[in-house]
Amino acid sequence: MTTAPPRTAAALDAADPLAHFRERFAGAESELVYFDGNSLGRPVAATADRLAAFVRDEWGGRLIRGWDERWMDLPTTLGDDLARICLGAAPGQTAVGDSTTVWLYKLVRAAVDHVARTEPGRTEIVIDTDNFPTDRYVAEGIAAERGLSLRWIEVDTSTGVTADQLREAVGERTALVVLNHVAYRSAWLADAPELTRIAHDAGALVLWDLCHSAGAVPTALDAWDVDLAVGCTYKYLNGGPGSPAFGYVSARLQGELTQPIQGWMGHADPFRMGPGYTPAAGIRRFISGTPPILGMVAMQAMLELVEEAGLEAIRAKSVALTSYAVELADAMLPEVTLASPRDPAQRGGHVTLHHERMREVTARLWEQDVIPDYRDPGGLRIGLSPLSTSYDEVERGVAAVAEALR
Repeated sequence: MTTAPPRTAAALDAADPLAHFRERFAGAESELVYFDGNSLGRPVAATADRLAAFVRDEWGGRLIRGWDERWMDLPTTLGDDLARICLGAAPGQTAVGDSTTVWLYKLVRAAVDHVARTEPGRTEIVIDTDNFPTDRYVAEGIAAERGLSLRWIEVDTSTGVTADQLREAVGERTALVVLNHVAYRSAWLADAPELTRIAHDAGALVLWDLCHSAGAVPTALDAWDVDLAVGCTYKYLNGGPGSPAFGYVSARLQGELTQPIQGWMGHADPFRMGPGYTPAAGIRRFISGTPPILGMVAMQAMLELVEEAGLEAIRAKSVALTSYAVELADAMLPEVTLASPRDPAQRGGHVTLHHERMREVTARLWEQDVIPDYRDPGGLRIGLSPLSTSYDEVERGVAAVAEALR
């Protein structure tokens, strides 16, 4: 690592065009250093009033009428807002509800079942060894259920899947490729359009996990010709603990896929209560049970901030914050190894620093109101949510890491 003197946090904060957004988050005024915005985002301050108004006026005032008046359509109307603001997707392809795990199960299972009907010789799911655990576990379970095999791409935990690796893994037996847009451990930013093209050239479908990019890294799902995508809303979309996930299904596939969890909310006429299941048209057929309205209400406040700031500006701030964290680590942590890409164009919204004592360091920091998180092997992860994080916070946090290591 180099030892060039870092720039000053005060100068960076003074020049930051998004600095004023920080005051719109609950708790941001405290001295606590929050380095875990890529696991759970701070609440938008306006969310408290929004939830109170919902309880008082909609839930308390309208009661069951709320379903007819707004709630029934909220999974798709909010999905369209999310698609427009963050995903680069046209309306009618995104729905909010369920957890990421449930969305993964529904879409992976729907994809491989569709391929089994149309091309029965395609019996492999391609996935990498450092994919997020839920993705791997769901893929393993579905492979066992459907008599499929998994083809594993071995990746370096400080990087991610490359075009050459994927090109070597896919072939005439590949049904589906499951990839993370931003690697949860290293923050490796995958070349989504190129990897999607490689999967399609091999005749396979591709599903992208956007959990560590939605709201922080721009995507262009339609332009990239993505088939399927899932993501959560409690990280950079600040929906709160357990807020509902989202699923994206390209319009060209919606009539071809049969979703495996047939619930009443995905029925063409939910209140008919008929004897058989008839799927709704479009993205609504991928909804299963009653949507979690309270979690959606909390998420709306952050989506409004993202739209106000602009996702490209948020990405620029994210790059600047992570680059500053790397710069400070170079200067203040000579004993630490960077376990994320040094090139910001290949890095998402967090930075991972490696040292064999980082598990103990993380525990010590939490006692001091400095909150990173830990990922094996020896990785202290610094997650920087652009609208709620200041450069001063980054400087104080990295200084605390240095002190804890000493």
